[in-house]
Amino acid sequence: MTKAERWRRYWDRKSATYDAEMGVWDRRLFGDSREWACGQAAGDVLEVAVGTGLNLPCYPTEVTLTGLDLSEGMLAIARDRARRLGRPVSLRHGSAQQLPFAEDSFDTVLCTFGLCAIGDPAAAVAEMVRVLRPGGQLILVDHVASSSRLVRGMQWLVELASVPLAGEHFRRRPLLLVEALGVPVQRRERFKLGLVERLVARKVS
Repeated sequence: MTKAERWRRYWDRKSATYDAEMGVWDRRLFGDSREWACGQAAGDVLEVAVGTGLNLPCYPTEVTLTGLDLSEGMLAIARDRARRLGRPVSLRHGSAQQLPFAEDSFDTVLCTFGLCAIGDPAAAVAEMVRVLRPGGQLILVDHVASSSRLVRGMQWLVELASVPLAGEHFRRRPLLLVEALGVPVQRRERFKLGLVERLVARKVS
């Protein structure tokens, strides 16, 4: 079994407890990050790593929403959540590293707490930019390498278990990947000892 297949199966199993665990982190660490990110979405929106659909209640009603995830277990819960919310959304199975969409397909591409567990985050961010229309906005939120050296050391220790088990990283910086592509970052916030970073970038017209 490949690492990618092992990690996909892990997240399928994890889907049963994912909402409860993320609820704890939302309250203790992430704050209003979901509302912050989704509230800025506009037009045709793609959410990469949509997971169980925790963000669905946070989007403006007028956006046209598409969600993609690698885990069928997560998507099953997201479909049920969308039905209960009465939220029209197209949910698709696929890889963030090879998005199944044409160039210039979306006005907004959004990813919250997903790049930490994607095998090739640079490829994923490049794909997000590819499918954005000129002038479109890229909205990212994730837990990242802390600004505290002591906490970064603790993150390194956690990764000794989390990376082999689930492919989950705690010391990445999506901001650097966006800047490397030359996409202008218009807004950036970092808080909780630098553990959480969120940004809005806009694709050059």
